[in-house]
Amino acid sequence: MLSDFYPLLLQIVMAGGLALTLLLAARFLGPRRPNRIKQEVYESGMDPIGSARERHSIHFYLVAMIFIIFDVEVVFLYPWAATYKEFLASGAGWGVLAVVGLFIFILTLGLVYDIKKGGLDFDETKRPTLDER
Repeated sequence: MLSDFYPLLLQIVMAGGLALTLLLAARFLGPRRPNRIKQEVYESGMDPIGSARERHSIHFYLVAMIFIIFDVEVVFLYPWAATYKEFLASGAGWGVLAVVGLFIFILTLGLVYDIKKGGLDFDETKRPTLDER
């Protein structure tokens, strides 16, 4: 049984060995002539302005969390969509459709709540403070 995994183990060892060999070859064979200009920070052709340790608004993180939540919830719909015809053929199609409809309804309520609270407003003047929420 363990012998079934030997080809996989061999592939992992070969891929790791190739990656290590190429990195070491680039390190030892490549040209290295560092100077002050090459060591400067470079960001999209623009000179860096300010510190890299700038603080971001909490709003940025809230929007990122909302995106992740809705992104993950949409992924939950793919298995249902892929097997819906099988559910329909077995007679459970309408029950499954009702459950998925309830799921989408709850997601929609969450989105409406977030919009009402100003979670997706990017205008600084309209955004409520934490005390007003």
